[in-house]
Amino acid sequence: MTAAIGPRHTESPPAQWGVRLVTDHRKHRWFLTALVDATAWAAGLTLATLARYEGHPPGRALFGALVLALFAAVTILVLGGTNGLHRGRYIVGSFDEVTAVCATFAPIAVATVLLNALFSPRLIPLSSSFVAGEGALLLSLVPRYAVRRSRETHGPDLSLARRALVFGAGQAGQETVRALLSDPHSPLLPVALIDDDPMKNNRAVSGIRVQGGRYEIPRLARMFRADCLLVAVPSAQPELKQEIVAIAEGCGLAVRILPPLSELVDSAVNVRDIREVTEADLLGRPQVDIDNDAISAYLHDRVVLVTGAGGSIGSEICRQVNHFGPRALLMLDRDESALHSVQLSIEGHALLSDPGLIVADIRDRARIREIFGTRRPDVVFHAAALKHLPLLEMHPEEGIKTNVWGTQHVLDAAIEFGVDRFVNISTDKAADPVSVLGCTKLIAERLTASAALRSPGKFVSVRFGNVLGSRGSVLPTFRAQIDAGGPLTVTHPDVTRYFMTTEEAVSLVMQSAVIGFPGEVMILDMGQPVRIDDVARRLIARSGRAIEIRYTGLRPGEKLHERLVAADEIAVSRAHPLILHANVPPLDVTAIDDLDVADLRAVAMSSLGSQTSIEVA
Repeated sequence: MTAAIGPRHTESPPAQWGVRLVTDHRKHRWFLTALVDATAWAAGLTLATLARYEGHPPGRALFGALVLALFAAVTILVLGGTNGLHRGRYIVGSFDEVTAVCATFAPIAVATVLLNALFSPRLIPLSSSFVAGEGALLLSLVPRYAVRRSRETHGPDLSLARRALVFGAGQAGQETVRALLSDPHSPLLPVALIDDDPMKNNRAVSGIRVQGGRYEIPRLARMFRADCLLVAVPSAQPELKQEIVAIAEGCGLAVRILPPLSELVDSAVNVRDIREVTEADLLGRPQVDIDNDAISAYLHDRVVLVTGAGGSIGSEICRQVNHFGPRALLMLDRDESALHSVQLSIEGHALLSDPGLIVADIRDRARIREIFGTRRPDVVFHAAALKHLPLLEMHPEEGIKTNVWGTQHVLDAAIEFGVDRFVNISTDKAADPVSVLGCTKLIAERLTASAALRSPGKFVSVRFGNVLGSRGSVLPTFRAQIDAGGPLTVTHPDVTRYFMTTEEAVSLVMQSAVIGFPGEVMILDMGQPVRIDDVARRLIARSGRAIEIRYTGLRPGEKLHERLVAADEIAVSRAHPLILHANVPPLDVTAIDDLDVADLRAVAMSSLGSQTSIEVA
């Protein structure tokens, strides 16, 4: 039976109780912290006086201690309110709060000694006034420490959380351990810290000790009955991550990781930041350094056009360009669904009403010219292309229409309407090409070099290899095959490919537009090539399933090993350690008139032997 609630009933519903309690806590926190500090001074002065008289002080000394305690209480209220100590500015028990407490107590201790010295006879013995400050400080820090320890011991549910070894006892590792121990919903319970620095051995963080280096992981996993390893080193290089993951997986530990510092909000570690390790973590490289000021100089308040804006590279270019505040960002693609996705990723909504979204095909010469004539872009990133090698081998004419003639349509419009900067996105397949894709992209590089001779603007190409996680690339394919129960298809046991994350590839593309000379091909340093078979086995091991790898043989146009620089190219490092500069000979645009599949490789390779080294300006 439900009781009727009459008009005189004034009890707040439970939801409002919580709000009221939080409000009351904030309202009175200054009083609670001030009371602790004032009480600490009173106790410190009293105890110092009692100690001086061996527990039997005269009444005059007790009265003097009371006078000084009142003085200290008033002073602590004034100073604590002024510097924020009593206004919730600091986390209770944090290093910052301890520093603030010391900074506040120090002048009060000096003032107390001076005030006591002014009286004759002294209010309390002079030695007691000297000692009282240290006692008061200690007494004020004890409750703060107790509050902090109380919070940290509200750890995760022991019956639900996984027992975790934490690799990394640096700042991020320490913050991670504290965050895990203080979060009752944490999925991980840290049981031991691991660090390769022998100077950190036996160091304890919230009671969790450093037990050794990486090679102790198997022993420590058994000792602490751990079933997970958390890599808490956001700055760790991929080689280190690979070794740690291999050791952990070798002894049956699941692996979790903290993302790079660039992905952490305000560089602060949060339990929600912890995630599963990805191939991007293992195959990527340290964060790429770029000159943001120089990039901003050519993008800020400019009209920027991105062709192929809905693709993996094009969409990331759009996202990064948007950070530099262009006057207008024009996103061109023939796929309206892809434009919907890229707008959603940039703006958080996809109403498709933004005039910067342009549905067009670069094969349509008249349409491309119309867009350039009406929108007048200052900067063009040309990422539109057909890129799937096996399909182009079956349909080479389509590759010519898009990658060659479509590129020339964009180049012609850029020259006619005075584009200041043009960046053609190329591929490692263009180095010593044996496929339709490689030949068409090499021709596109050479057409861009030709356009550089006919325009006052800067026209460059950027060449790089596979992008981790892009549509149709090996990682999404392998994951889909694992989800389906296998098999994983690998063309050859020894096939290798270069890999780079989308974000770092596009960052270097942005930088290339700054440092490249007109007509150059900028070649991104992709690190060491990776065996695809190793990637497949690592993904299978992480899935925990018995899945077959099936070798299908190299497909037409595929190489066993790709290369970024052709045999007859001379590439030099000049302005950025991860970007090489090379020349390709310009191609007369008449060479692509009526271009036939039979002549594709001949046109792509014509006059390549006449290249010379680059003159460094």
